[in-house]
Amino acid sequence: MRALLVVNPRATTTSERGRDVLVRALRTAADLSVAYTERRGHATRLARDAAESGVDVVVTLGGDGTVNEAVNGLLTASAALGGLPGALADRLPALAVVPGGSTNVFARALGLPRDWADGTSVILDGLRDGRHRVIGLGRADDRWFTFTAGLGWDAATIRRVEQARLRGRTSTPGLYARATFGQFFTGLDRRDPPLTLERPGETPDTDLGTVIVQNTAPWTYVGDRPVHLNSDASFDLGLDVLALRRLTVARSARTVTQLAWRAGDPQGKQVLRLHDVAEFTVVASRPQPFQLDGDYLGERQKVHFVSVPSALRVIC
Repeated sequence: MRALLVVNPRATTTSERGRDVLVRALRTAADLSVAYTERRGHATRLARDAAESGVDVVVTLGGDGTVNEAVNGLLTASAALGGLPGALADRLPALAVVPGGSTNVFARALGLPRDWADGTSVILDGLRDGRHRVIGLGRADDRWFTFTAGLGWDAATIRRVEQARLRGRTSTPGLYARATFGQFFTGLDRRDPPLTLERPGETPDTDLGTVIVQNTAPWTYVGDRPVHLNSDASFDLGLDVLALRRLTVARSARTVTQLAWRAGDPQGKQVLRLHDVAEFTVVASRPQPFQLDGDYLGERQKVHFVSVPSALRVIC
């Protein structure tokens, strides 16, 4: 079995010594090559090249951003592998995720341990036993995502957090909380909600201030605590949506309180929730912040979302 380990050397929860231990462990189960990412987007190229060269498994050591890049590399390679027989997932290398970031939503949603060493043990057992799971993915225009996407408030919050990290701040739940409230009170035009959600054959949902898309549950974690927007979201179903209509202070405070105390499934007149949706489009009256899997990707005015079942094999 041939495997490629894609390492983000800036992964926050591992050390050089830990990476050496991981490499030695993986080499007991596979013919392993190791590549280190050098810049944003590098993991995409590494995973694509690995798939096109016939590697059986791509292993990532990093956070959710590294996972997202690797997945996009694998699925980009599917165009070159499209002439082969079998379902999409069967034509591509499997993915194995060693959690190395600060939150690791995708790995934990798969049921992997939060600690990278424990996660490595699970992956080694899966490689040796040939155990894997086939999951669906989301696609936003030409970009794939594993667990979440968003336009509006949540993406603008991620932009603020990324800007703070560039100034040397550490990613913590407190930083996200301050960015969330700071964006709400100083960065949103709450009087003129810009977003519309369009579904084939349905009346458009208008006057939306933010749209959050889930491919699985939970939406995120605060420490060890999962946060649910749509607790029924699943890798085995279509996409789930939570959108907030006019972002008044009272209604938004109620939603945030529900998340803080109940940890899931917010309700109310301002809340639009959709479950197991195959396809929809979000249109903005003006450019809006856009994120995939917790990475800020700039501003968009229109994004087409599609659920793609049985898209990827994952060792877990």
